[in-house]
Amino acid sequence: MDRRAKTYREFWPLYLAEHRMPGTRQLHFLGTGLGLLILAAAAVLADWRLVPLAIVTGYAFAWIGHAVIERNRPATFTHPFWSLVSDFRMFALWLGGRLTAELRRHGLE
Repeated sequence: MDRRAKTYREFWPLYLAEHRMPGTRQLHFLGTGLGLLILAAAAVLADWRLVPLAIVTGYAFAWIGHAVIERNRPATFTHPFWSLVSDFRMFALWLGGRLTAELRRHGLE
């Protein structure tokens, strides 16, 4: 990833480029979805000890995808906040059926 992104607008297409391979995105979706389910369980059960598990779950699947499939370094290490926002943005686009169009818009699909 070009680590010189100065704005989120510049960062987003770079983030998407780091997730070109469907397997990487699938692991991100799995991790994000499971992480959100664990957070929901923590809220319903009022068991806040589950929150660290939700965080670890979300990141573990994503980082495995980057290491094994994409073979790149996660943006979390250079732009942690923008990366987190982008994880949820990509997840929301996928849930809404709009991720493929967004990838195409940036010449990535």
